[in-house]
Amino acid sequence: MKTQSQKQEQQIAKMVGGRTQANSGGTRFGGGDVHTKNFLIEAKTPLSDKASFSIKKEWLDKAQEQAFEQAKDNYALAFRFGPDEPDYFVIDARLFRQLVQHLEEEE
Repeated sequence: MKTQSQKQEQQIAKMVGGRTQANSGGTRFGGGDVHTKNFLIEAKTPLSDKASFSIKKEWLDKAQEQAFEQAKDNYALAFRFGPDEPDYFVIDARLFRQLVQHLEEEE
């Protein structure tokens, strides 16, 4: 349902200080559901609660391609196990390494 997707996108945008992309799936260029200065986030949410959630490689490839087209340094895939469940994020090894280094330096 579109409203569940929009709710997820709005919550992510608020969390990261970004903005949602109107009609994100309906344009040839642009795309991505949530944008910040250096990040593109593709969001996926099921209509009902699930015990598992399959990640499609094409979703990650699409997010990477759209981030490149929009000159964004980073991309992620956000997903939930249900409409009112918390978000989880899939990132690549380069970004995960940067995150670990940043967190280790803070201690």
